[in-house]
Amino acid sequence: MDDLHALPGGSAVSEGLADLAAGRWDTIPALLVAIAAPRLRRLGLPVSDELPDHAEHRLFHLLQTEAPKGAYSRYNAWLRRLDSFASALEAEEGARIRARSRP
Repeated sequence: MDDLHALPGGSAVSEGLADLAAGRWDTIPALLVAIAAPRLRRLGLPVSDELPDHAEHRLFHLLQTEAPKGAYSRYNAWLRRLDSFASALEAEEGARIRARSRP
């Protein structure tokens, strides 16, 4: 997929890929990409080999620092957005594979 922004959550993933490539590990987008790194790599995205440890905990802590009362809800919302992105990218890939296999 050339335009990640066309998918739900694509802007955050695109930003996260750029953040990780630049060594910025403590941003919400970078931590999201780190959490889903194996899945995103399988889908062909260029996820950095160097990732922050305990990305899930770091993301929650970052969100808690920004807004303690809503951290849990925001954490879950970000993870749902990430899953929506990966699911949409998987669907796109599946459609491409089916289109290539048609006679």
